[in-house]
Amino acid sequence: MPEQPTAAQQKSAAKKTAVPKQAAAKKGTAAAKSTAAKKAAARKTPSAQSPATQAAAKKTAAKKAAPAKTTAVKKAATKKAVTKKSAPAKATAAKSTAKKVAATKAAAEKPTAKKATTKKATAKKAATTKATATKAAASKATAAKAPAVSPSAKKAAMKKAPAKKAPVKKTTAKKTTARKATTGTATAAKAAPAQVVPPEMEIAVSPAVDAVDRERLLHGTHHAPHSVLGAHPVPGGVAFRAFRPYARSVTVLAGELRAELHDDGEGFFSGLLPLTEAPVYRLLVEYDGTVLDTEDAYRFLPTLGELDLHLIGEGRHEELWTALGAHPTTHQGVTGTRFAVWAPNARGVRVAGTFNFWDGTGHAMRSLGSSGVWELFLPDIGEGELYKFEITRPDGSKTLRADPLARRTEVPPATSSVITSSRYEWGDAEWLARRAGAPAHESPFSVYEIHLPSWRPGLTYRQLAEQLPGYVKNLGFTHVELMPVAEHPFGGSWGYQVTGFYAPTARLGTPDDFRYLVDKLHQAGIGVLMDWVPAHFPRDDWALAEFDGRPLYEHEDPLRAAHPDWGTLEFDYGRNEVRNFLVANALYWCEEFHIDGLRVDAVASMLYLDYSREPGQWTPNEYGGRENLDAVAFLQEMNATVYRRVPGVVTIAEESTAWDGVTRATHHKGPSGFGGLGFGLKWNMGWMHDSLQYMSHEPVHRKYHHHEMTFSMVYAYSENYVLPISHDEVVHGKGSLVSKMPGDWWQQRAGHRAYLGFMWAHPGKQLLFMGQEFAQGAEWSEAHGPDWWLLDPGYGAEPDHRGVRDLVRDLNTVYRASPALWRLDTDPAGFEWVVGDAADDNVLAFLRLDPEGTPLLAVSNFAPVVRQDYRLGVPEDVPAWHEAVNTDADRYGGSDVTHPHPVKPEAQPWHGRPASIRLTLPPLATVWLRPA
Repeated sequence: MPEQPTAAQQKSAAKKTAVPKQAAAKKGTAAAKSTAAKKAAARKTPSAQSPATQAAAKKTAAKKAAPAKTTAVKKAATKKAVTKKSAPAKATAAKSTAKKVAATKAAAEKPTAKKATTKKATAKKAATTKATATKAAASKATAAKAPAVSPSAKKAAMKKAPAKKAPVKKTTAKKTTARKATTGTATAAKAAPAQVVPPEMEIAVSPAVDAVDRERLLHGTHHAPHSVLGAHPVPGGVAFRAFRPYARSVTVLAGELRAELHDDGEGFFSGLLPLTEAPVYRLLVEYDGTVLDTEDAYRFLPTLGELDLHLIGEGRHEELWTALGAHPTTHQGVTGTRFAVWAPNARGVRVAGTFNFWDGTGHAMRSLGSSGVWELFLPDIGEGELYKFEITRPDGSKTLRADPLARRTEVPPATSSVITSSRYEWGDAEWLARRAGAPAHESPFSVYEIHLPSWRPGLTYRQLAEQLPGYVKNLGFTHVELMPVAEHPFGGSWGYQVTGFYAPTARLGTPDDFRYLVDKLHQAGIGVLMDWVPAHFPRDDWALAEFDGRPLYEHEDPLRAAHPDWGTLEFDYGRNEVRNFLVANALYWCEEFHIDGLRVDAVASMLYLDYSREPGQWTPNEYGGRENLDAVAFLQEMNATVYRRVPGVVTIAEESTAWDGVTRATHHKGPSGFGGLGFGLKWNMGWMHDSLQYMSHEPVHRKYHHHEMTFSMVYAYSENYVLPISHDEVVHGKGSLVSKMPGDWWQQRAGHRAYLGFMWAHPGKQLLFMGQEFAQGAEWSEAHGPDWWLLDPGYGAEPDHRGVRDLVRDLNTVYRASPALWRLDTDPAGFEWVVGDAADDNVLAFLRLDPEGTPLLAVSNFAPVVRQDYRLGVPEDVPAWHEAVNTDADRYGGSDVTHPHPVKPEAQPWHGRPASIRLTLPPLATVWLRPA
């Protein structure tokens, strides 16, 4: 600002010049104006100066300031580029001004920092700062409050300056915030020898949140809290607003700026600072008994971009888990956690958790346009914190919901989501490179199905990682299939009623602990399949059901939403965002946890609108049919996306009907007119049902059911099949596999072994549930798991059970070494019947072939009698046959009717073949022979 004249200059100027018109007040006479101007001059209050007078005054002031210490000289110009006019005010205002000027005369020879006011600053808040060179570093300058003035005085916007002073110096940004409050420019000069401590600023105006916004924030229905809270440039400065329920005070901290906001009641605080732009700031929040220095969540930009929102709306965000959910991150240079949730029907969403004592009132999220996504970045919040989303439904009621994309949860029955991130370093690169080499249906593929919580009860993921890989590798299985790992509240559902689709169950450890288990299995050469459940979800009122107050993840048609068998809800596969939620979830497990395959549960219930429904309980599709076209499209998209993004992975359908093209490519249409569903493999439920039915008959009656063992070959190549003896076959009163066999204990074990030999030789991949590998007699229960005590050497029948386990090991060993058993598993050229109609003998014999024509002969005798010299036709180009597996061997607990020496063919045609061999078929046994 221009330098001020001395008192003598003022008197001289007052005689020569008239009071400028611009200084006239709205009230009072011309005489009063003149008197006020003279009084102001007598009290050393500067008046307006002509340019010439100002120049003279500047020289005089410079001379008088010479003995004093050198100070910085700064010029400030107003936006209108006019000199300051003296303001004739009422007598009371003038007296007040005179008192304040007199109070500062003692420091006239010392540099004084002065705050410039903005164009609209009022006399009520104008303040000067006193500081001496010797005491500046030790004391705080206080802001002086001017008394209230009349409207005329407000318009004049008077400025006060002490007489005979050195030019006023504005400190740098580090020392004071006065510079931020100016609108002019400054010229740098030498700094004062001592640091001037900045004042605690007072707020001139309280720009309180208006009634409508206040009501919405209090009731959790505000869609754009960031537009109200935080710092916002407004005419006259920057408005600061904070919503801190239960706080006693809130102070803005920005560098050396320290400004306490006005308490507007009900947790709202606000104030207007004379700044030109919103600074980077923190909040000092005082509660009863504590003070919190924190970032303001409402000063940050959104953490999601337009591309994320566009892909979510289109249902094409293949990495949805990176956009939604809770993610520890650094945003705008500040560490914290970003929260995002899809809730398009919500009137408002807030975040509640341990960090705010489960009161989300002060943490309202913002709605990002029409995407239905709500977002909030919370500074200083990190891993391990529990949270949920507090959603205001359309009817105004509230519900507290777990995060649908939570990547970690509390241990059930607790239901909160947990903030987490992964730091796991994988060691399975060699496995991942190798698995992409050949498709699953052309590779050895024998699966050990386990329920992790009950395989060996009490073990964590990391403890399982020390025991499970070695056990499975010793048995020779190529893969394990884990019953559902995703979080589920009810253990008795075995994981098939999922609430946390993106979180491994916390019962056994953290997500990184689960990664460790998968990694260890891979390093042992074992693939990891996982049951995945996109068919339905439970109705828990803290999970997905009517998530935002209306049907969202479930179908809006109640007849389509309700699953009649399990009392659960079916997904709305026709909604883009829901389909995206599931497709991304499939990718999530494969990419984030290196899962090698997904076995999709209950596919038939997804494909048919009338599944388990009576007439009147279902609505047809748009063509009047019973096919769920939305589910078909979803499964096709899921399979195509997974196979495109994750090389070497396999998807497996548990589909119990004759739906055409389950494992056909999605772009190839079949007789039904549909493209294939795109699965890699399908469970052969027909084979499982028929073969177990056959084995349950007494041997004397089996000849009447011979077709139950041969019918599977009629359709064996219509799909790529897995032969499953799964958990479903050994629970709910069905008994274990060995207990399904008729006869005494010896016959049961023999039938069990013979059936496994037949199963491993039959076209298709193998799956065996835990406990069946050692002929457990009791059916499975998740409460206690397999009966491992049966393998205790101290148990009398231990050899019987250990023998069956040894057989499973040998079956897997020979299987993996025999391409004839897997290379052409899905090609009719890989199978030839030798005898399939010997119903009276209960005998089945067939050849398996590899691409080079190398055979493996499998013969099963399901009668409890030895059949001597049983002749079978064989290829003539095999000079001798060697017994590779005999389930009746003594080491497996059998009667040891074996062929220790090579069996040579005879030139006697049999079964339509030019040569034949004679075998002694052991009772209730399967024999494998390979070229010697």
